[in-house]
Amino acid sequence: MKKYCLLIMALLSVSAYSQKKDKSVFKEYEPGFYQNFIMKDARHVKAEMNKKDMEKLFFMDQSDLELPNDPSLYKSYWHTPPISQGNTGTCWCFSTISMYESEVKRLTGQEIKLSEIYIVYWEYVEKARGFIQKRGNSNFAEGSEGNAVARIMNTHGLVPWDVYNGLVGGRKYHDHSDMYREMNTFLLSLKNTNAWNEKESLETIKSIMNYYMGTPPEKFEWEGNEITPKDFQKNILKINTDDYVEILSYKQEPYWENVEYKVPDNWWHSKGYFNVPLDDFMEALKEAVKAGYTISIGGDVSEAGFSRETNVALVPSFDVPSEYIDEDARQFRFSNHSTTDDHGMHLVGYYENDGKIWYLIKDSSSGSRNMDKSDKKFGYYFFSEDYVRLKMMGVTVRKDAVKSLFK
Repeated sequence: MKKYCLLIMALLSVSAYSQKKDKSVFKEYEPGFYQNFIMKDARHVKAEMNKKDMEKLFFMDQSDLELPNDPSLYKSYWHTPPISQGNTGTCWCFSTISMYESEVKRLTGQEIKLSEIYIVYWEYVEKARGFIQKRGNSNFAEGSEGNAVARIMNTHGLVPWDVYNGLVGGRKYHDHSDMYREMNTFLLSLKNTNAWNEKESLETIKSIMNYYMGTPPEKFEWEGNEITPKDFQKNILKINTDDYVEILSYKQEPYWENVEYKVPDNWWHSKGYFNVPLDDFMEALKEAVKAGYTISIGGDVSEAGFSRETNVALVPSFDVPSEYIDEDARQFRFSNHSTTDDHGMHLVGYYENDGKIWYLIKDSSSGSRNMDKSDKKFGYYFFSEDYVRLKMMGVTVRKDAVKSLFK
């Protein structure tokens, strides 16, 4: 018995030590698309990188790995080309509008570029309204959640990008930093003076945005006819927001119920997130993309395994080995804030190899653009299934695509 126990211990020891261990590397920060294009367009580029920017950053070393970071490997579905959100916190809108564009193509066959900034404009109005109505006790920031797009669509409809793109004065990229600062300063002045006139205050917020982004249309011409944004959404795009659902997976709330996603960008405290166990979440995601649907997906992209050189997102063994990525590992990182709700993207395809699935991610941030524009990786990320399992918290998807969750 003693020899048998020793043999088992030895085999376990050999197995443990023979596991593949990922390597790490420190890299100096290098200016990329954000500094070289977006901030130059904004005309306030720093003359020199400050000291913090020059610090070395810790990453997983992916240099000796064979990685599926070629979009042509993936089964992908129609989507508009990657577009930059510029210097704004509007990924929640760019990712979800991109999904709706793909849905319009799938439902009607039309290839229409929609305006993200039209939704952003009216969401700012609602955030300001919430701040005023709650006397300053509501989050007013650039961020929001994907389901805000549906909420704004229900009241304001949609418009094409070429009718209202939010770029004024010859700008190529969006920059909301000055606009947000001006709006936030104004709202804080209301709090300081206790002057909570909602109608007048919202008119001031709109006037600030009209200056920086232009005034959104109440009507516009489409194929020779005048049409309203709401009619455009209903009759041309044929998008019914009731056909879409928010799917979440975190352990701190009951499963199989609609719950609140407790993050700052859910500023209106929506409880419309259908919370499901992690295995069901991952299976539904796979089911949806294999059935031909694209998905708006959000979670954390600030990880050592997320390389801006390869555009590949992996979970290195020095973080957590693959077999230990479960609901507890996921919740642990959300609870200690190492997983944050920091970015929304558009999942547009998948690739299977050796029993593993990878996801093709269309992105609007500058991080996906830190290579030559001729590179096929430009504007895309490549997510391993493990990375989605550990770090992506929720999705917006067509209900028909995840029928198994509602049985």
